Amino acid sequence: MLIRPLLAALLTVAAFGPAMAGETRDKPKAVLELFTSQGCSSCPPADAMLEQMSKNPDYIALAYHVDYWDYIGWPDTYGTKANSDRQRDYAASWGSSRIFTPQMVVNGIKGVVASRKSDVESAIDSGSLHLPVGLSSTDDMLEVAIAGDDSMEPAVVWLVSFIDRADVEITRGENEGKTVAYTQIVTGRQALGMWEPASGAHFKLPLSEVLPEPANGAVIMVQQERNGLPGRILGASSYTR
Repeated sequence: MLIRPLLAALLTVAAFGPAMAGETRDKPKAVLELFTSQGCSSCPPADAMLEQMSKNPDYIALAYHVDYWDYIGWPDTYGTKANSDRQRDYAASWGSSRIFTPQMVVNGIKGVVASRKSDVESAIDSGSLHLPVGLSSTDDMLEVAIAGDDSMEPAVVWLVSFIDRADVEITRGENEGKTVAYTQIVTGRQALGMWEPASGAHFKLPLSEVLPEPANGAVIMVQQERNGLPGRILGASSYTR
């Protein structure tokens, strides 16, 4: 995997500054990644469930809008090929070629039908996040501090930006005539660098780069890879302005 740092010079020595207004979640129980589409008639219940679960401080929720249902009449306003490719990569990592919506991936290790709350809760109970990801912010910078842990293997540190809410009026396709509330909508994904078990990782990032318009939130995620495919999420934190 080619890592393209957010900035050429990521600082690793500055001390944390005073916190600014915003919500930080730094001790989640699970990262919930919903693969959804505005053109999917079975997705609105899963979208609504994600909204409710995103209010729980134990969870970090992200909605990846896919583009492979666009052909049936409604191009998803947030759908991207990159999001569809991430879902395909998860399937490939599990030895499968099947993708569907709505699907929830929990902590990078298990995918379930996202509208089945009991299955989602069971997947959450079967795993946990063990690596703390510290966040601190000032008026214009976000600092990330991730300690080392020799019991784990190296992993990639990702920055995922999102919009916390948008209401979309859908005028064609399977959800024609509905106005659907979407939350935690992924707008971009960028590799920051590697987390090493011996040394950890430490970054200082300009908030203007962390939260490019229209994003108002970001997740820092540490995720293992195998042969370029996504694996277990070791830890995560989120910041919403």
